[in-house]
This record gives sequence, structure tokens and C-alpha cells, in this order.
Amino acid sequence: VQLQASGGGLVQIGGSLRLSCVTSGFTSDYYAIAWFRQAPGKELEGVSCFSVSDGTTYYADSVKGRFTMFREKFKNTVNLEMNNLTPEDSAVYYCATDSVPFPCQVVIRGPIHRNSLNYWGKGTQVTVSS
Repeated sequence: VQLQASGGGLVQIGGSLRLSCVTSGFTSDYYAIAWFRQAPGKELEGVSCFSVSDGTTYYADSVKGRFTMFREKFKNTVNLEMNNLTPEDSAVYYCATDSVPFPCQVVIRGPIHRNSLNYWGKGTQVTVSS
């Protein structure tokens, strides 16, 4: 199983970015998939999580109304559309999942650690500057 995240970059305050996570190697559909971020000196934070089982997407309060997570199943891709970015959004962003069910509400609420899920993509850096 592999996850490949891309789409990060440098953007000005108020700008937008779309991150993409391409998954491969799954023999069946995953149960849920999530985006996380980690800023320097800060803990890993759950940003958004899509639950395949109930079709619900969960968001951290800090990104609600600005970020949208959506799946392109035929492309094996999960995207994170990020709008109205602020410097507080600057971080390395990761997509992650597991071969067993995991509760989206728990990973969003945190705390979350790298060993909580088995499959992680390499991070993509998002930097929001003034």
C-alpha cells in the first residue's frame, strides 16, 4: 500500500491550494482516509477525515468552512481543497489510512500519533506567507 501526497507550495495569505493523495496497492476499499498536518514544534493534528462507511467527512474546527475534502474514486485520489489560507495553516501535510476501520471523529479530535495508522504518505509542505 502506498500513498503519495502532492500539491503543497508557497501561497499568500488568503490564497488557495489543492492537495492530492493518490493511493495504490489496496485490494479492497479502505474504511476511512484522513489528512493531517504538523507544523514545526507542534503536535500532529487531524485536519479532515472521510469515512467510506457512512460517507461523512469530518473537519477540524480550525479549517471548517475553508477546507473541503473530496474523493475521486476512479482516480484513486483524495483531495484537500484549501481556501482562505492563513499563516497558521503552514505545515507539512500528510494523508494516511489503515487496512482496518478507524473512527474519523477520534483522529480529528486527537491526540494522534504516527503509529495510530499504518499507512502514511510522504508529506507535502504548505507555506502561507504575507
